[in-house]
Amino acid sequence: MVQPQRTDETFEMIGPGHNYESVTEKISSVVLSRRISVLWLALVLVFAHIAGLFGLGAVMTLFWGVGTWGNNIPVGWAFGIINFVWWIGIGHAGTLISAILLLLHQNWRTSINRFAEAMTLFAVFCAAQYPLFHIGRHMYAYWMFPVPNSMGLWPQFKSPLIWDVFAINTYLLVSALFWFVGLIPDLATLRDRARTKPAKIIYGMLAMGWRGSALHWRRYTALYLLLAGLSTPLVLSVHTIVSFDFAFGNVPGWHTTIFPPYFVAGAVFAGFAMVLILAIPLRAAFHLRDVITMKHLENCAKVMLATGMIVVYGYIMEVFFGWYSGSEYERYMTFVTRMNLNESPYAWSWYALLICNGLAIQPLWFKKVRTNPLALFVISLFVSVGMWLERFVIIVTSLTRDFLPAAWGNYSPTWVDWALYIGTIGLFFTLFLLFIRLLPAISIAEMRELVAHHGHGTASFTEHGTEEMADARLVEEHPTNKF
Repeated sequence: MVQPQRTDETFEMIGPGHNYESVTEKISSVVLSRRISVLWLALVLVFAHIAGLFGLGAVMTLFWGVGTWGNNIPVGWAFGIINFVWWIGIGHAGTLISAILLLLHQNWRTSINRFAEAMTLFAVFCAAQYPLFHIGRHMYAYWMFPVPNSMGLWPQFKSPLIWDVFAINTYLLVSALFWFVGLIPDLATLRDRARTKPAKIIYGMLAMGWRGSALHWRRYTALYLLLAGLSTPLVLSVHTIVSFDFAFGNVPGWHTTIFPPYFVAGAVFAGFAMVLILAIPLRAAFHLRDVITMKHLENCAKVMLATGMIVVYGYIMEVFFGWYSGSEYERYMTFVTRMNLNESPYAWSWYALLICNGLAIQPLWFKKVRTNPLALFVISLFVSVGMWLERFVIIVTSLTRDFLPAAWGNYSPTWVDWALYIGTIGLFFTLFLLFIRLLPAISIAEMRELVAHHGHGTASFTEHGTEEMADARLVEEHPTNKF
């Protein structure tokens, strides 16, 4: 077999010695050939048991109501909205990697876009649980949707809860379509390479009759780009809508126009941290270091550093606005409730988020740190904790100290709050572990395309799963050719 002669850029994106067949075999073998390891099974069991905490908290909430939570007066919003915003933010990196980097022709997205898209779906699914349980009267959840009914009721579009519902559903629908459309060529490859009849049937049904013809590729490319174009505004719009939940409220610490860009940058920041948390163990456990290369990790670290500095700028502006506003309420919120360790019971969280989100990312200025997987993993964990603390500071500190001292009160979460939060983390990782064994975590078709576009030689086409490349070449030579 004649190997394509790849450029230096290709070697940064994929290890040497790979061709169409080797790339297909390496990625598909994780799903079709590799035996279930004891470590993977142990992790699934551990995270499934942790997810059981979410079920326990959900049962308590359904039977006894939100009174089992720590929410009170004045802190009517607490863990529910904190965790909702945190999970929605984590999902943003998947959309950014998949859609925006695709439109910008960034090849380094190829090895990480598939599991980043799956991460988006799982994160949005976890986030969607909180508005559902927070409404209290769960049997009337359908009132949040514009469904015709005999009472003539319509959603209250002035309510931030309704904004969140529409944002989540739009984001989930478009992201799911984008993820599934990108999977179709790979599902056909798994169908053709599967060794058992049930696997052939299941993957064959999901592949929707894909044959890799020129017509199929033409329609696939058009639809994929269309969905990428639809997904791109979601990165800005969804978390902007989430920030409006707070910015539209006349509460000290919330009523500021910096929230939309500040929240969007924070979402991408947290999302890329989660991508690194998932990518680093994935490439080590399944021997994918020559597919998810150090270049991918370094680029993720660069994006995380850039968005992290925007977030730090947002923290500085919050302090500046508190001083410059001239409002005694804003100044008290900024300099006493959030920063004074002697008078505020929550000041520790403000300093902790500065350490996690501001100080912990500074080593990323150095290439040695950006190319050290262990250092990146630890920094990403700090960022994930810090972004959760950021939501805690924004919500809890602002509500505990309102305009009237007579209405002040403290907040502490109950075990049900913690069970729901920790349970969603277990649910997220359980779904991700199942995903990497049932579906290709890296796009086979796009990795082949990466090899082809950077090659100057020719490669012979083997029996398994390379018909797509032959058809793609026919399209280039004969654009009007249809099969």
